[in-house]
Amino acid sequence: MSNEKQVDSGRRGLLVATCAAGGVAGLATAGALVSTFQPSERAKAAGAPVEVDISALKTGEMTTVEWRGKPVWILKRTPEMLASLAKTEDKVADPQSNKPYTMDMPEYCDKQSRSRKEHPEILVTVGICSHLGCSPSSKFQAGAQASLPDDWQGGFLCPCHGSTFDLAGRVFKNKPAPQNLDVPRHMFLSDTKILIGKDEKGEA
Repeated sequence: MSNEKQVDSGRRGLLVATCAAGGVAGLATAGALVSTFQPSERAKAAGAPVEVDISALKTGEMTTVEWRGKPVWILKRTPEMLASLAKTEDKVADPQSNKPYTMDMPEYCDKQSRSRKEHPEILVTVGICSHLGCSPSSKFQAGAQASLPDDWQGGFLCPCHGSTFDLAGRVFKNKPAPQNLDVPRHMFLSDTKILIGKDEKGEA
């Protein structure tokens, strides 16, 4: 009789322990499934619009942020930089940005400055060359320099194969890069905050 009670209590203990373990495993599995269906922070960041504070950006300076895994440049151009775009107009291959690279230039952007008309000094562009995907270097200083023409007005130089772009991201003629740098959809939340990847019509 006592042996039966010991066996029964032992079985009950084993059953309770097994159920408890199964319950924990079930909860863990459910938790794993729930987390699988929720996008990770990295996944959300890969496609979500990016808000950028440019209050500390000085005239003539550029900052870089990441959007969808790509570098996006925000350049605050000086009046001289903006004036240089008229000088490069007949030297660039696609002055009106009629041939897009991976995205159409937003219709609210001015054709020459390639910026929103209410903020002509701010250039927002994806820093990826349309030739083989290298990231060009900034060469803002005007004048003759190594690998650049004597009448250089300032812009960008791709170190991979020598493609050059003006201060609006327009590629110069007779260069390996076939298209201008992309201008993503963007909007100003205020004079010092930009949202990249979304505009008044929605997300890109």
